[in-house]
Amino acid sequence: MSVSELAGLLVAVGWVVLVTLLAVVLVRLSKVLREATVLVSAVTEQAVPLLQDAADAVHSAQEQLVRVDDITANVQDAAANANALSSTVAATLGGPLVKMAAFSYGVRKAVNRRQGALTLPQQTSEREELARLIRAEVKAATAPRRGLLSRVRRAVKG
Repeated sequence: MSVSELAGLLVAVGWVVLVTLLAVVLVRLSKVLREATVLVSAVTEQAVPLLQDAADAVHSAQEQLVRVDDITANVQDAAANANALSSTVAATLGGPLVKMAAFSYGVRKAVNRRQGALTLPQQTSEREELARLIRAEVKAATAPRRGLLSRVRRAVKG
């Protein structure tokens, strides 16, 4: 056997080994690809219903938000109506009630004065205390109101 024949034989054996190794690799690669195909189909079968459930959940949440918006609007309307009602009641009944209270106070004082002959205090300290109380009552009655109803009335008047 000559050197060229030996070299050819070695090359042929090398090619056979290489082709055999490539065949083994290709067989294993085909098994991996089959398993990947099965895995992808299984994931697809499970993912589609999950995506549908997620879409249904989002749709349901959107419907609930629309309902909450409606409820919020109704509550705002009810609050505005209650505010208007309270200012109307205060405007309608507030003045007459104050006048009635002042009138009843005057009647009580007159009745007490007739019954007990009410006299002014004679001591200076008692007179000063009575004058201080009267000034405080007058100041409270004539002071601008800063409550919620007065703010609403000012806002409504413009």
